[in-house]
Amino acid sequence: MSVESVGAASTGAVPASAEPLLSVEDLKIHFPIKQGIVFDRTVGHVYAVDGVDLAVRRGETYGLVGESGCGKTTLGRGVLRLVEPTDGSVLFDGVDVASLRGEELRRMRRRMQMIFQDPLSSLDPRQSVESILVEGMRAHGLDRGRESTRQRLLELLDSVGLPRTSLRKYPHEFSGGQRQRIGIARALAVEPDLIVADEPVSALDVSVQAQVINLLEELQEQLGLTYLVIAHDLAVVRHISDRIGVMYLGSIVEEADSDTLYREPRHPYTRALLSAIPVPDPRVEDEREQILLTGDLPSPANPPAGCRFHTRCPWRQPERCDTERPVLRELGGGHRVACHWAEDIEAGRIRPHEVEAELVSAGGGVVEVPDSVATTFRSGGGSGVAGP
Repeated sequence: MSVESVGAASTGAVPASAEPLLSVEDLKIHFPIKQGIVFDRTVGHVYAVDGVDLAVRRGETYGLVGESGCGKTTLGRGVLRLVEPTDGSVLFDGVDVASLRGEELRRMRRRMQMIFQDPLSSLDPRQSVESILVEGMRAHGLDRGRESTRQRLLELLDSVGLPRTSLRKYPHEFSGGQRQRIGIARALAVEPDLIVADEPVSALDVSVQAQVINLLEELQEQLGLTYLVIAHDLAVVRHISDRIGVMYLGSIVEEADSDTLYREPRHPYTRALLSAIPVPDPRVEDEREQILLTGDLPSPANPPAGCRFHTRCPWRQPERCDTERPVLRELGGGHRVACHWAEDIEAGRIRPHEVEAELVSAGGGVVEVPDSVATTFRSGGGSGVAGP
């Protein structure tokens, strides 16, 4: 079974008027860069998350996609206060999580849980599955007696499709897919409302990916869970998400419901991401337009001025793009885009052009890259640089 065979996501199942369970407003997470031998001094910052606004409605699945290093995981950890926000607010069910301390924060974390990317490293190899699951229950006062706790553990194993004999085993005795199910059971053990799933299937075989995705959807339907799913696999995100946010270099550049985003991408970066998805029909694959971005993701310690994407954008314009950072604005129907020229690009009034790659050296200087690696477009069975 492939990911493509998973049933279509429940796009539109959660009405747009539904109450937000999680609201993130202008969230910033900056990590200081220290230098010195005897006395450390801050010489700069890594702008991992730099002004993110998003809302996740109660009962929906919000997918967060982007290149490696764009800040997706840091955003997810910041929502749970696993890393401290530098600025901004995280409202969970109307409570500002960033302002909570001590016991209040501990109690709130029972309602917000995380599924980690690597199931093996996130599970204590010295603890049995029973010990792993009971630990969280005891921490939050849900261990109400030996018999009731055991019954709860058996229910958890049944809900994630693991045999009851798993309680006595240790993480190394399971396959990757089974370990991920243990991680899901651990998150469910404290009866949360929100689960942040960080690359929940990236380390698994394709057939196992489909099983885990189906499991997450079934659990959401049964328990009324809300998901924030962080992933870079666009096929997975499309099938499981109601709405999708596209992240680039610490900020969200586009947000829409799943069907709209894949049918009508409006930001140049989203267009490039979607053009990279292979099509199983060789004829269509050879004829369709592909956008090949030049260069690598800029360093979050030295992000470009203006639009963060302008150094790689085929639609870059001499005015505004280099100097003015676009805001995430509404285009209608809940579709938000952070691009100065989204309407002009869609209407064809701005044509794509060749982009010269630039590399920033360690000293901050710009190094020119040969024309041979410029952004290109492929269509009609041929390759070539798009004209102005």
